[in-house]
Amino acid sequence: MIPFSPPRIDQRIIDEVTAALQSGWITTGPRTKLFEKKLSEYTGAPATLCLNSATAGLEVILRWYGVGPGDEVILPAYTYAATANVVIHCGGTPVFVDVRADDFCIDVEAVAKAITPRTKVVMPVDIGGFPADYAELTALAESRRNEFVAATDAQRQLGRILILGDAAHSIGAHVNGVPAGRLCDVSCFSFHAVKNLTTAEGGSVNLNLPAPFDNEALYKWLCMYTLHGQTKDALAKMQKGNWRYDIVEAGWKCNMTDLQAAIGLVELERYTADTLVRRRHIFDRYVNAFTQHAWAEMPVFERNGTVSSYHLFLLRIKGITETQRDSIIQRIFDADVSVNVHYVPVPMMTFYKNMGYDVHNYPVTYDNFAREISLPVYYDLTDVQIDTVIAAVVNAVNAELAAHG
Repeated sequence: MIPFSPPRIDQRIIDEVTAALQSGWITTGPRTKLFEKKLSEYTGAPATLCLNSATAGLEVILRWYGVGPGDEVILPAYTYAATANVVIHCGGTPVFVDVRADDFCIDVEAVAKAITPRTKVVMPVDIGGFPADYAELTALAESRRNEFVAATDAQRQLGRILILGDAAHSIGAHVNGVPAGRLCDVSCFSFHAVKNLTTAEGGSVNLNLPAPFDNEALYKWLCMYTLHGQTKDALAKMQKGNWRYDIVEAGWKCNMTDLQAAIGLVELERYTADTLVRRRHIFDRYVNAFTQHAWAEMPVFERNGTVSSYHLFLLRIKGITETQRDSIIQRIFDADVSVNVHYVPVPMMTFYKNMGYDVHNYPVTYDNFAREISLPVYYDLTDVQIDTVIAAVVNAVNAELAAHG
């Protein structure tokens, strides 16, 4: 069976994790701080905080900005549930809007129609690693300043809707040379096991707030807030005579460990010159193969200066139903090839359906989902295996189309 997206675990990773184990620092320590510094250098973001997940990053930023009961957060209906769940955790209301048909990104015109005086945040999602239209979204937020109702110091300081990017997929992507991580006010990467760059579990908050915000000062506050509101971390408390600390917030516990950062440091060092090159090669092989078939609709991964991170190859099959798509997937699995679907839209999930959301209100989202199949993309996928995937997909689609006339 060809797997869908196993992590790249080689001797360099093993050696660095072993070194971390032997160092005596296995929780947040020097490797985590170095990883944060290297990420800031990579993206150009003024400050970067590493946590145990991108989900935690999104939630702590919503809480820092003061999102709570009565507040609305606009997000695409086409995303993973985490994007919406964090809004629920804060007591806010998710306001779903549709996406564009070609690139799965949030529809800016739909966002504009959904803004109300209760809107505090717009949370675009870089599906598959293709960045959303952050410049347009920021310009929209600026143009609607007169409608923004600030209720916290952070909201009054920004004076407009916060653009919080769910950039879980898009490290390494860029728009006209500006890297993901520096495309909006704040964005969050994921380093989950299936991501391009993994730390097993983990994520980062990339701070890029405009003046008069002090991103470094916010970074220091978030370090405290994400460690129980404690004024000193373990590394600081280990200094001679520096044991005493205080709790100044009822904070959270979602710090990254040095074991995770050890993996990330190796992954980041070889990311652009090695990982992304291989992933682009796999995308090109798929495109060259599937463009020969009239039923294949290619994902958008490069357009007008916007370049993807090549995270997910979102193949769509023209003119099929959701049931036919599921049948095609089963045929592919029967050929010992693993595929996936990204994602079942959040309004289709039981929790959100029970809240009154209906996927039929987002027709583009549903149409993209119903025809989408995610193909394997990972560093160790060989060219022979790529050919096997292609053959399995072509045979499965042709068989399904033939069975239905």
